[in-house]
Amino acid sequence: MPADDPSVGGPSTPLESTWRPAEPVDVVRTLRCLARGAGDPSFRVEGGVVWRGLRTPSGPASLRLEQLRDGVHAAAWGPGADWALDGVPESLGEGDDWSDLDVSTVPFLVEARRRLRGVRLTRTRQVVQALVPAVLEQKVTSTEAFRAWRQLVRRHGDPAPGPVPDGLVVPPDAATWRRVPSWEWHRAGVGPQRSATVVRACVVADGLERTLALGRGGDEVSRRLRSVVGVGAWTAAETAQRAHGDPDSPSVGDYHLAATVGWALVGRPVDDDGMLELLEPWRGHRHRVVRLVTGSGFAKPRFGPRMTIQDHRGH
Repeated sequence: MPADDPSVGGPSTPLESTWRPAEPVDVVRTLRCLARGAGDPSFRVEGGVVWRGLRTPSGPASLRLEQLRDGVHAAAWGPGADWALDGVPESLGEGDDWSDLDVSTVPFLVEARRRLRGVRLTRTRQVVQALVPAVLEQKVTSTEAFRAWRQLVRRHGDPAPGPVPDGLVVPPDAATWRRVPSWEWHRAGVGPQRSATVVRACVVADGLERTLALGRGGDEVSRRLRSVVGVGAWTAAETAQRAHGDPDSPSVGDYHLAATVGWALVGRPVDDDGMLELLEPWRGHRHRVVRLVTGSGFAKPRFGPRMTIQDHRGH
């Protein structure tokens, strides 16, 4: 369902629209996967309202999304405001079809899907903005990666346009990432292998963005992303999940994911091969199944039987 036509305003007056989805959507839970840690300067949730700093093909933009009774109200500022508003439906799951996902044989997934009815797969249409933080997360702890992302985005990004929360930042564009000096990568704790991968990806940024024309992920998208030296299966999957809305790209190689999926589905830890074997009955929806597991509140136990789902909707 298309968004309403936006109204036109000045630098401090947003373009606005309201999207009325055909299926339930939980705005915060759907977009939470875009936040790189609690202090991500390009992503903020305040009072149930989502704020994003976006680097669009038309320039920087700020996007405010609020879930109301009559739909999702969107407001955008900056040169990229039109582009940001145009992408609201896809970013909130338009085109993300769960209708033929059958989890009826696994009670855990049945309950998770019931509780997460409004969770959709986002499609941001921003390949570089998804790929760079994924590269920063390679082979380091989340704490280290999130700290590097915060430091580099604050240093090299742009203040988000419009009347936005203090500290909201638009991440750097590809050309700016390429100009980050070596000592600033080092100061952020990013080694030469990861920084070189970011630079190589940004050299071919236009080609990577063109992979969006191939649809919602798939083998060819993964192949093109992985053509960048230093981008492997995990980084390609993490990028395609967010930028393309890929429903079938589990993050193979993730430090915790395979064990978590194993505990949730069969009550024991598994490795990557074991995770893929467990997910095989849902080929075409494997990332959707992973989202049900990770979004359910489930955490792998330190010992003992499988844990029950925790409902954090009120938190």
